[in-house]
Amino acid sequence: MDAKLVISHLKIKAGQCLKVKGCVMPEAKSFAVNLGRNGSDLILHFNPRFSCHGDTRTVVCNSMAGGEWGEELRESLFPFQQGEETKISISFDEKEVKVKLHGDQELKFPNRLGLESAEFLSVDGDFRIKSLKFD
Repeated sequence: MDAKLVISHLKIKAGQCLKVKGCVMPEAKSFAVNLGRNGSDLILHFNPRFSCHGDTRTVVCNSMAGGEWGEELRESLFPFQQGEETKISISFDEKEVKVKLHGDQELKFPNRLGLESAEFLSVDGDFRIKSLKFD
């Protein structure tokens, strides 16, 4: 996947919320939102897969430490629709990351790196960003 948006030198602290609003492309196979220290140290790789890497309508979450992927967590509840707008809200503390999705669905993923701030954000794949908001 080629990154469509990469932001570095952010300062998102534990307890703050990142809101990504956008539109899933009509022929989407997958997209990803990555948050962490940099591109090699991610507290969250959030990857909804419509039909990609052998997964169908599955959300895959993972982390990366020093360029090495951790163990994937798969979620079968899948609130995304091709061609529709959606909002993803991400917040974290030193223990876990919470991802709130359309329809009041919430995923929790361990903050395996124990980071208390994030400086890096990337969004890539079949997703068109409309807005980013930091609360």
